[in-house]
Amino acid sequence: MGKQATGKKPFQLRNVGRWFKYKYLLLTRAKGGPAIVALGFSVGLFVEMFTLPTAGLAFFLIFPLVYVFRANMAAALIGFVFGKVIYIPMSFLNRQVGGWVLPRGIRGHLLSVLPDWLDTFIKFNLKLLVGGVIDGAVLGLIAFYPIKWLLEWYDGKRKEKRRRRKEQVLLSSGSED
Repeated sequence: MGKQATGKKPFQLRNVGRWFKYKYLLLTRAKGGPAIVALGFSVGLFVEMFTLPTAGLAFFLIFPLVYVFRANMAAALIGFVFGKVIYIPMSFLNRQVGGWVLPRGIRGHLLSVLPDWLDTFIKFNLKLLVGGVIDGAVLGLIAFYPIKWLLEWYDGKRKEKRRRRKEQVLLSSGSED
């Protein structure tokens, strides 16, 4: 009884760097170009800015937005993770913007029945949610263009390098004749 041949190699820690580089190349060369990738990143960043008060419903928000805007899902997840990194400092700004936008006396039928601590909790999260939507949209727009330009620059640099290499091969093969 010999070993059965399988198509998959066992996991090796030294291959993790290669895997990340491969995924990075797939992302930079994604179908649709740099605009699709930049749009995906912006969608992920936008969604992260207001999903903390929604108890982690991010996937249910990211997936339809990526589908509607025809963005890149991998880039959206990267933008979402980046948003998690900057969320704590941004939450203060989100709350401030939400406080500016929302009217002062938010009272409804349900809020008058609730205990004071729950009323305060809902108002605080409402400020985070509304401020997060506004700040997330602004951050998404701000992040879109630099990412798009950076990916276009990278793609142009890669194409130029390939063009020069092809010319060099043609010149060297022409001189051998």
